Amino acid sequence: MPSTSPAPARSQHGRSVVFVDGVRTPFGRARTDGLYAHTRADDLAVRTVRELLRRHPQLPPERVDDVALAATTQQGDQGLTLGRTVAMLAGLPPTVPGFAIDRMCAGAMTAVTTTAAAIGVGAQDVTIAGGVEHMGHHPMGFDAEPNPRFLAERLVAPDALNMGVTAENLHDRFPELTKERADAYGVASQERYAAALASGRIEPDLVPVALRDPERGWGLATADEPPRPGTTLAAVADLPTPFRPGGRVTAATSAPLTDGAASCLLAAEDVAEELGLPVRMRLVSFAYAGVEPEVMGLGPVPATRRALERAGLTIDDVGLVEINEAFAVQVLSFLDAFGIADDDPRVNPYGGAIAVGHPLASSGVRLMTQLARQFAERPDVRYGLTTMCVGLGQGGTVVWENPHFTGEEAAR
Repeated sequence: MPSTSPAPARSQHGRSVVFVDGVRTPFGRARTDGLYAHTRADDLAVRTVRELLRRHPQLPPERVDDVALAATTQQGDQGLTLGRTVAMLAGLPPTVPGFAIDRMCAGAMTAVTTTAAAIGVGAQDVTIAGGVEHMGHHPMGFDAEPNPRFLAERLVAPDALNMGVTAENLHDRFPELTKERADAYGVASQERYAAALASGRIEPDLVPVALRDPERGWGLATADEPPRPGTTLAAVADLPTPFRPGGRVTAATSAPLTDGAASCLLAAEDVAEELGLPVRMRLVSFAYAGVEPEVMGLGPVPATRRALERAGLTIDDVGLVEINEAFAVQVLSFLDAFGIADDDPRVNPYGGAIAVGHPLASSGVRLMTQLARQFAERPDVRYGLTTMCVGLGQGGTVVWENPHFTGEEAAR
């Protein structure tokens, strides 16, 4: 368990950078009959940016210095320099610039850390960062042309570009990561999400999205579509293993294909104070790391070690962990690496992507928004982290400080 009064972290930047607020759309299943089958990807992102501005009228729109929006597949309705086009469509002044970014699953996380770094060195004061992925319109890797050298020169294993196979590879490499453990974790994710939803902890971060279906008319998306409440171990024990015959990875232990968007507002702490903006988290450090692409799910381990080292902290100082659940086995490999129990209450207390879905480039901000809400509930926790694996063998981690912390160090 974390120490009661962890030592102050070392700052990685010059100015204090704070997470003001984050919102997301309800997540929909990436299917022809899913929530957003007839909704544009950029319109999902626009909805989140508009909601941030609506929630914080004290922020003059012209004070936004940049808009960074990520997408893994930057084409069609999620192409055309998303940050700039979404900023214009959301009603920001034409003087506000924007750009698009891609680090696959860690796109929104990278949008946050990139603009936070600019704030930290004094180049910017206020930014909007986020991501969108409409996997129904743009399946992962669709129309991509990997360089033949990857295989011809054996730079990666032949199956390294199939994320489900990389999860099976983790089961192979670490026999202690059993299917039984993965099944139990997947069921627990559904249970934790259902409990968080019932207690009112999910809906405050959601922004409703108007829907138009050519057959059913107008509607309104107000809730996540992927969760499967009431999932039991017995129900998932014999599910098919689509990535390998006789494998161990199933739909119950994988994040479903998902559509959705998430955005957040970042600021220098002194500017937030000047404008009367709330401070929900302080950024302490961040790090990205690479691993073998064929075991992509290990990425959060070296990234977290690096981020903690840069902050002068250890995992024992961390009271809350939001880790993206691309696959249950990937989370379990992280937990084992840091000596954390499968059911540790610090980890994903609201459930995770196995339940709610993983719209690739947007998930990093979902993790941050949930951690911010948990910080407000837990003034006894000083530090938390958001972490995720990334396709092609990467991991990303951000360490955050709780501004509501009331422990001994807060009084010094």
